[in-house]
Amino acid sequence: MRRSKALAHFGLVLLSLWLCIQSVPISVDKTKEKHQEEELEPPQSAETGLHYDRYLREVIEYLEKDPHFKEKLKNANMDDIKKGKLSKELDFVHHHFRTKLDELKREEMNRLRMLIKAKHDIQGGNGLTVDHQALLKQFEHLNHVNPDTFEVEDLDRLIKSATKDLENFDKDRHDEFKRYEMMKEHERREHLKNMNEEDRKKEEQHYEELKKKHADHPKVNHPGSEDQLKEVWQEADGLDPEDFDPKTFFKMHDSNGDGFFDEAELEALFTKELEKVYNPENEEDDMFEMEEERLRMREHVMNEVDTNKDRLVSMSEFLVATKKQDFHDKDGWEVRAKKDRITLDQNSLYTEEELREYEKQLAKEEIDVSKRSDELKKKREELERQQEELNAQKFEIQQAVEKIEKLKAQNSKSEVKQTGSPLSQGEPAQVVPGNSQPLPLSHQQQDVPVPGHS
Repeated sequence: MRRSKALAHFGLVLLSLWLCIQSVPISVDKTKEKHQEEELEPPQSAETGLHYDRYLREVIEYLEKDPHFKEKLKNANMDDIKKGKLSKELDFVHHHFRTKLDELKREEMNRLRMLIKAKHDIQGGNGLTVDHQALLKQFEHLNHVNPDTFEVEDLDRLIKSATKDLENFDKDRHDEFKRYEMMKEHERREHLKNMNEEDRKKEEQHYEELKKKHADHPKVNHPGSEDQLKEVWQEADGLDPEDFDPKTFFKMHDSNGDGFFDEAELEALFTKELEKVYNPENEEDDMFEMEEERLRMREHVMNEVDTNKDRLVSMSEFLVATKKQDFHDKDGWEVRAKKDRITLDQNSLYTEEELREYEKQLAKEEIDVSKRSDELKKKREELERQQEELNAQKFEIQQAVEKIEKLKAQNSKSEVKQTGSPLSQGEPAQVVPGNSQPLPLSHQQQDVPVPGHS
């Protein structure tokens, strides 16, 4: 489904949400408008990687269904959206869709409450200090003071949060990769420490051989250059490089036909170049590094071609870039990357000082984990001791119950024997007051005849 150019600009502000709606202007009389009550399908737009991604996409797709908001969206520009002018149009959204948005917000509030409770329990249970400010940041994309209804402030917060978070998303990915590389080097050095001198030398030699083998690959073309695009044109599209046409190339690789290259479409263009360097079957090639390389290629092209910094490349921006001198640059990616200081060289990712600090952090975490493990072990031992005491008490109680039952059984037998004696067949023996023993038969009262009575 094609998207309008104006709607794509909303995707720009929300930074690569890649919305899918029609762009035909609609005039609506809301008094006659009828809405279907059936549930909308789950959002189909690309994931952003944000922790509130589903909520973000569902809100946008519900808003797309309202003709008034859709019309305003087409005519909005980036500055108006960032300043909150588009958010104010929420007041004119049909009640049916406002109700749906209210439901989405309540669901999101419940999700966040459960998420924060789980994080709080985990951190508190591990003996860690709970960072309440960090937990509260989970609510920045909505107005948590009003947990029941979706208002103008909620839409405004959602747009601003998505804009800020997506701008930092690449940085977070770079930081994650840096930690990954430092951990990998740390583990390698720890592994060497446990070896004897001879094995250590062999392992170091093998490591250097793998690095050389990884570096031995065909030339990687500068991303976005004429040579790189012609290679895609020839190998992926099966066309003659001599017939290369930038406009045709753009239309062929604009996979959703919206008139823009989004980040995913751009990154797909670099696959052929990356396959020259990385092979999942090779020991020396790290696929995590390949994805970092892909990210850096995309950022490099965006910096050169995306002139309005909206994280999308329009056809006009693309065509202008193909007319620049850099487009015909014959330098390979590695040469250009080193020149621009964006090379994926392990030595440039972190310094020795950073690695040492990282190792100190790991050591501290290991001590904390060990301390926590000892505490848990002591708690387990205490629980086991208490369980043993309970078992002993239970055993004593069972023995006492058995003794009581045994005594009851003996008493029952004694009573049965007494029931069968001659004494028990007549009247009960008389008892002297204050004495529990019955009187002898010779002292018991006898029936004496009274005069005048027979």
